[in-house]
Amino acid sequence: MLLKEICTPDVVHCTRDTTVLEAARLMRTKHIGDLVVVDDPEEDRVPVGIVTDRDIVVEALGNGLDPATTTVGRIMHSPVVIARESEDTAQAIERMRAHGVRRVPVVGHRGELIGIITLDDLLKKLAADANALMDIVAKEQTQEHRARR
Repeated sequence: MLLKEICTPDVVHCTRDTTVLEAARLMRTKHIGDLVVVDDPEEDRVPVGIVTDRDIVVEALGNGLDPATTTVGRIMHSPVVIARESEDTAQAIERMRAHGVRRVPVVGHRGELIGIITLDDLLKKLAADANALMDIVAKEQTQEHRARR
């Protein structure tokens, strides 16, 4: 399945100049664990980094940085691992494994942010596919049982 078909399209983003405190509040308000960092929030929104709730705790708070004055640009992961909308889920899984990341922004053909794919998204898709396969097995067994009466 192509990433553009299963990625989350409403990506919450911020700029490098967003403070860690503002980022944390945005994550809390939106009930999310990451923000995609972009330099051009009003234009193409090309991803330049990603910051997670864990980054805020480990990199900012854990190092005694003031969240009201420390910017996301100081603690974000960059360069950011991205995926293209035309890639399939197997490619995204391999990229996540190779880079040890749980979240990957998805970009269009011009590099513009169009969504995000997470480990949770992929696990849900895998679970749904496994359930569909189990339904096939159950249906086959039912048909076989009926045929042998």
